[in-house]
Amino acid sequence: MKPAVRWLLAAFYLLVGVIHVARPAPFLTIMPGWVPAPHAVVLWTGVAEILGAIGLAQWFSPSLRRAAGWGLALYALCVWPANMHHFALDMAKPDGGLGLAYHVPRMFAQPAIIWLALWVGECLPLRRQPAP
Repeated sequence: MKPAVRWLLAAFYLLVGVIHVARPAPFLTIMPGWVPAPHAVVLWTGVAEILGAIGLAQWFSPSLRRAAGWGLALYALCVWPANMHHFALDMAKPDGGLGLAYHVPRMFAQPAIIWLALWVGECLPLRRQPAP
């Protein structure tokens, strides 16, 4: 099951990364105002997602897969403020924007995505295993 989830997560990050690079406008509208150089941030987050997806999909390099797992988990943690900012922006709109049915599951999904990146990246358990 883990390989299937790993490929699914890699495909998800690859798709979203390509969208970040090819169509940055929607991501720029949800960027918190305190983020410097928002265009560059959106571009480089897309590049990070693409590289993370490639690393996660590696079947021949466990160390690269592990690095990608850690990188994507940290990435998901770092973009959480933008997701919360998007939630607040939408809820302030008269029509509620995308609404609670979109934002609440997204907020709960973020920790799950972080955990999944660590799990499929072979980064768990976090404690050191004794040598055989």
